[in-house]
Amino acid sequence: MYKFQNLKPIEGDASFRKFFRNKIKNKSSIVVFAKKEKFKNLIVYDAINKILNKNKILAPNLYKENYKKGYIEIQDFGDNTIFKILLKKKNNKIRYFKKILKTLMQIQSIKNKGIKDFKKKKYIIPKYDKLILLKEAQLFCDWYTKKKLIKKNRDEFNKNFKRITKKLISNLQLKNNVFVHRDFHISNLMLVNNRIGVIDSQDALIGNKAYDLASLIDDVRLKTPVTFKNKIYKYYIDRQHNLNKSKFKNDFDILSVMRNLKIIGIFTRLRIRDGKKGYSKLIPRAWELIRIRIDNQIFSELKKLLNQNFKKELNAN
Repeated sequence: MYKFQNLKPIEGDASFRKFFRNKIKNKSSIVVFAKKEKFKNLIVYDAINKILNKNKILAPNLYKENYKKGYIEIQDFGDNTIFKILLKKKNNKIRYFKKILKTLMQIQSIKNKGIKDFKKKKYIIPKYDKLILLKEAQLFCDWYTKKKLIKKNRDEFNKNFKRITKKLISNLQLKNNVFVHRDFHISNLMLVNNRIGVIDSQDALIGNKAYDLASLIDDVRLKTPVTFKNKIYKYYIDRQHNLNKSKFKNDFDILSVMRNLKIIGIFTRLRIRDGKKGYSKLIPRAWELIRIRIDNQIFSELKKLLNQNFKKELNAN
């Protein structure tokens, strides 16, 4: 069906996509197949990559597309994710994170929010509005509480959870005015000829400046001590001009907690709906990250609600 003769499957992610390496002699490329969510996973992915490359941020170039047959062929960045690099204990984590933060600051300085996609239509990056944040938080109720709580307790929990998360979202103080990758973590960052390459960008929105930093620092994949997290946070903050630090910290904490609640819901869904069980082992880490941030006074109601229903998970050592 496809005119590729040397396709070898490579490890996928949490999406509906499948990835293959196409190797001919010394040249290789990545072929991305998407049966579901084709527009997002093929057209939008390439459009976002074009915006990143246009702004001198390394993202995979498009080699060919066959939207009808559900695939694109893109540049191969290899297998050297920052996650794999940092698993080797001798590597200097701080050095790599400083490099990543420079890339993040570059991404956040992007001004153009639109580009022509490979179908010659204009793609404009949507806004990360409050409704999207609320729907994401709701994934915790849709999947995790549905599995963990009996119906009577669940209905009461879900009602209170929605009310509290709505209030938290309304307490966000920064504008939605920067490019947000939305999955800016070390498994989506590659080392390519000593540069940081950015992948998996199809969910990008225009949103809160604190979001991508929260997803990088409070990442379930790599366990780091609070002292390290604080050091990385300070490095970023010290390089920001005209930033209201208290507003930023407020939003950072809210978005970190909301993101990790969403992750618990998504990882539960991956196990139940999609049969991807490997993500479940990261759920305790998401709880741990919530615990680190939830002592902020703004979370008093949420902390009480979680303690009443998920005390063991929230307070596990």
